[in-house]
Amino acid sequence: MSHKSNVRRVALARFISRVGGEAAFFVGIWGRAAYEFDASPGELAVLMGVLGVSALIGSAAAGVLVDRFGPRRVLVGGEVLFAPAALALILPSTMVGLTVAVAAAGVLGHLVFTAVASFPPYLAEGEADLVRVNALVEVGGTAAFVAGPAVGGVLAATLGLNWIFVLDAATSLVAVALVARVQTRPLAATEQGRRNALTELVEGFRFTYKAPVVRFSLIVGTLTWLSFGAFGALEPIFFREVLGVGPAALGYVNAVFGLGMVGGSALLGRLPSGFVSARSITVLTVLVGIGAVVYTGTSDLRVVLVGAVGWGVVLGMQMPALRTLAQLGTPDGLQGRVMGAMQTQQTVGELLPLTFVPVLALLVGVQAVLVGSGLVLALVAVLLLRPAVRLDRAVVRPPSPPEPELPLIAGDRPMSSVS
Repeated sequence: MSHKSNVRRVALARFISRVGGEAAFFVGIWGRAAYEFDASPGELAVLMGVLGVSALIGSAAAGVLVDRFGPRRVLVGGEVLFAPAALALILPSTMVGLTVAVAAAGVLGHLVFTAVASFPPYLAEGEADLVRVNALVEVGGTAAFVAGPAVGGVLAATLGLNWIFVLDAATSLVAVALVARVQTRPLAATEQGRRNALTELVEGFRFTYKAPVVRFSLIVGTLTWLSFGAFGALEPIFFREVLGVGPAALGYVNAVFGLGMVGGSALLGRLPSGFVSARSITVLTVLVGIGAVVYTGTSDLRVVLVGAVGWGVVLGMQMPALRTLAQLGTPDGLQGRVMGAMQTQQTVGELLPLTFVPVLALLVGVQAVLVGSGLVLALVAVLLLRPAVRLDRAVVRPPSPPEPELPLIAGDRPMSSVS
């Protein structure tokens, strides 16, 4: 199987799996919580908090597993286990039950997410190709922002919310069939099998916080997800109370948002590889904050739609650029754990606002909190511009390792002694 075919399979699997995932989250889970169970801001904050904790567990575990067994095995195993967890989201009849079901789905979903984020170094043929592979995989994921919420909206309006979770389970199994034949190049050999999983996990976190380029990527990513934390608790209520629309609109607007992300990711893939730098991701983060302000600073659905496109474009560029910059500064044997550490830290960023956002919403209003979160992100990112420029000047990227003489192999690296 050719290099291009491998990349396309991963991107397509990411698209298909995430179609179900985005439909389930934006319309299925949020729809059940806000409309079937009439959830309050506090209840939504608890739901998102539980999802965040489960994400921490799934991301941390995935990092160690990817470095041991490779992303393909982790992705296949995670998707197979996720299918019944998605179907279990149909069962709850209370907000408490839904929150419990979301916990299991969150662990497995973020196991899959981290495995996908770790794939590009196993597929790329050099530094320039790493940017392109990250962008293509991101296009697959962001295209699902268009199809997933839109399909979710249609299912919610016709067959009902429960069918969205059936779709989510089915798309996971289709992704398994696609990824099962993907071939990856072996990365540098490591000695993980001689150490326990906790030691490996700590090593990944230590490197992530110590390496300057990776640490900067982590900081910028965490700031972005701190801003997103407010949206996790309040966006469905913004649609319900400020815009005055139903759950289907959550799907349709997020589909437009996804269209913008597809455009941004595709644009990044066409830019020179040198575009990915600390300065560029910082500028993009300023624009992400401004996009959030435009998206929530109105009660006019038409303006929200325009804001969704612009916000999506800059996020579609920022997210794969962040991962690429971190991967460029990470040695082969730590790629999975660094991606897991970054995802874990970003999830912590999402969780922290849930401790105070519901109270702020009661004091100043849902819309004011959402607009404020975007403004704070933009202002803090502006302050990081000068450190970003200094980092770009100081850090010299290590040369890319020579390409292995071994041909592409089916699956990933040979399984370690740990089973």
